[in-house]
Amino acid sequence: MSFAPTTPVTGAAQTGFTSPTYTITADIAPAPYGKQYAVTALGGTQVNVETHSVSKPFTITMFKPQILKVLPSANPVTGVVKDIPNNTYKLITRKGVVPYVNGQARVAMITTTIEIPAGADTYEPEDIRAMLSAHIGTLSQTSSGIGDTLVSGIL
Repeated sequence: MSFAPTTPVTGAAQTGFTSPTYTITADIAPAPYGKQYAVTALGGTQVNVETHSVSKPFTITMFKPQILKVLPSANPVTGVVKDIPNNTYKLITRKGVVPYVNGQARVAMITTTIEIPAGADTYEPEDIRAMLSAHIGTLSQTSSGIGDTLVSGIL
């Protein structure tokens, strides 16, 4: 299955939030080779959080490489494969925020970049899945603490 989040998305724990959910609607990505979803409704308790609008976007976008790279041939003499290319994927969440009273909205952004060496997708797909599972699990498990760090600056 490809990147296709279902609505509502259950949010991870955050200080001051109770059972956060995000209703998403398919949108058009700002570039080719991407899928985008806009947050159109909120669930749970999220005081003063706003949904997507033109001036304060709240989107989740996944991009894949425009051209997927494959593993080049090995040197026929040495058997060595030089310069293994990476296929780079990105998941970007954007949220409009106002940095001061009566200020103009600015866009805060989270970018997760995933780089997979060509060939690993067929030779060790289980390791790619394990890496992603651990990454997302860590983000989910530590979501509230990361949120506290982003607000307080204390790691």
